[in-house]
Amino acid sequence: MATFANSSFDTAVYATSRPTYPRSLFDFIFRYHERNEGARWDRAVDLGCGTGQATVELTPFKRVTGVDSSSKMIEVAQGTLKNTPESTGQYEYIQANAESLPFLEDSSVDLVIAAQACHWFDWNKMWPELARVLRKNGSAAFWIYSEFRFTRYPSLTQNINAYSQGIDPLNSVAPYWQQPGRSILENHLVEVPDGNEVVPGAFTDFERVFFTGDHYPSLPSPHSVILHKKMTWDDLLSYLNTWSSLHTFRQHNPTDAENPRGDVAMRFWKDLKEGAEREDGRAVEGHDEVDIEWPVAMIMVKRA
Repeated sequence: MATFANSSFDTAVYATSRPTYPRSLFDFIFRYHERNEGARWDRAVDLGCGTGQATVELTPFKRVTGVDSSSKMIEVAQGTLKNTPESTGQYEYIQANAESLPFLEDSSVDLVIAAQACHWFDWNKMWPELARVLRKNGSAAFWIYSEFRFTRYPSLTQNINAYSQGIDPLNSVAPYWQQPGRSILENHLVEVPDGNEVVPGAFTDFERVFFTGDHYPSLPSPHSVILHKKMTWDDLLSYLNTWSSLHTFRQHNPTDAENPRGDVAMRFWKDLKEGAEREDGRAVEGHDEVDIEWPVAMIMVKRA
């Protein structure tokens, strides 16, 4: 994703502001992987690993490789690894595109994951590469999270949608998302084809799983939301500042920062805070905490 490779992108803020995936999500994936008696736990690969947030959760595997196309992300991930006293050489990070993994041998990987990255993949190339590197009975799990929601303030969802997907060119970042990736994410990966449509007979047990709760009632058999984070309102503003669309908005609208209420992200944040104040009937300070949740969509598949 081009914005994350930009020299002005703050990877440190990105690493600390994004939600942390719960252990229950990884346990769900591991249970899927171990369904087959022949499942092995030797090698796992995290594609689009970013700063390594999900990579380090693949603890059952003897060797884990994080892959990202951004040198800045890999640098942060490697730096975090070096500063971890208990690091045992289990993890490594490599700069590469997800669809081309020449450093992996054929049928050498037991699990491939991608967290908040697969909406950028070229699936006509990704599925053949997965078919090549996954060993028989190997598994893959790809997931994304869509726009955040306030657990206690569902009425603010309309504000979030207007900012992220709206048509107001001065108060929405919608035109500045990179496409078609963003649309694929917003549509919960339903446009990602079944692997067998690209590589006939290569895969089995293809599943789409939605941890979306009541947020998207049209999705089939939704599970409860599992991605939550308690943060301060100031932390929420930091999270908003990691959005790739905001960075592109600022490049195209350099005078927006001169607005008396702040730039577009600050104005959105203030609107949300004022909405919470109306519902609570009291002032909301930046250090006050708020519960945030993200609907998650996942694709899971096994190598035939």
